Amino acid sequence: MNLSSSSSTLSSSSSSSSTSWLSGIVRGRSDKSSSVKMANNSVSGGGDSGGPVNRKKQFRGVLFKYGPNPIQVAFKTGDYRQQVIFIGGLTDGFLATEYLEPLAIALENEKWSLVQLLLSSSYSGYGISSLQQDAMELDQLINYLINKEDSEGVVLLGHSTGCQDIVHYMHTNAACSRAVRAAILQAPVSDREHRATLPETAAMIDLASTMISEARGTELMPREANPDAPITAYRYHSLCAYMGDDDMFSSDLSDDQLRMRLGHMTNTPCQVIFSMADEYVPDYVDKKALVERLCRALGGAEKVEIEWGNHSLSNRVDEVVQAIIDFVKREGPKGWDDPWN
Repeated sequence: MNLSSSSSTLSSSSSSSSTSWLSGIVRGRSDKSSSVKMANNSVSGGGDSGGPVNRKKQFRGVLFKYGPNPIQVAFKTGDYRQQVIFIGGLTDGFLATEYLEPLAIALENEKWSLVQLLLSSSYSGYGISSLQQDAMELDQLINYLINKEDSEGVVLLGHSTGCQDIVHYMHTNAACSRAVRAAILQAPVSDREHRATLPETAAMIDLASTMISEARGTELMPREANPDAPITAYRYHSLCAYMGDDDMFSSDLSDDQLRMRLGHMTNTPCQVIFSMADEYVPDYVDKKALVERLCRALGGAEKVEIEWGNHSLSNRVDEVVQAIIDFVKREGPKGWDDPWN
């Protein structure tokens, strides 16, 4: 993504003179936010609406601030009232997966915008954040899209731990969650089962549990617990411990436990895209059985199995883009005119 200041022009965020269908509920909750329209003369493949990308991976769109914290910025390609919001996983930020570039183009062709957001948990911030914090910030983004962009509704697309964010957010029943027309879970895998394969995990779970019992859950764990980023005892326990807050997709959870964690998604059209060669799923896990159980717990979610696909689907880009577009075209338009029904 080229964010050269020489090619940027200041602009107010796009809005419509008509009243948004959610304005009466959430008007006034959003922060005053400025936006920067990003453009580059070398970008091809887009029209006046802001064609998203070219082969040099330069995106054309709007970079805007959606919340009060400095990290709370988002990047939108396309200028449409229907948006797919991409929520990345641990360590992710902008352009987190290879399929985002062609997905932006495909959505543009269907008159949808793609929104990528940064959360307080993005990049190395995940260890000192939580699903609760992510949900609050996601709600602020949707609020912004409703009030500043006159959104007609959104589809949430989660990658990896972004799937946990979606599930948790929809459980909050926040006002703006009514704007979520559908959800896509790409690589909903268990952080706990993956980390259980690492030798230091068991001892560190015990330490985190002790710290939490001593009301020290917000204190940092030793560096060896998570060399990639600082992590609190609470977040380590949430990711690594049995039935921690982040433990939603583990193969050893019973059907009742999965329903308890995922059952509230029943009323939201949902698609599960599972990589059948996901390197973060232990070899002992029966992937076909797991994805079937997850879809059932989600209330009959659509199942998409990507054979030989890796975690981020960098080796199956065309397949995942086609699956997402087919789902959005099929589920997206339902109920746009009156989302409160």
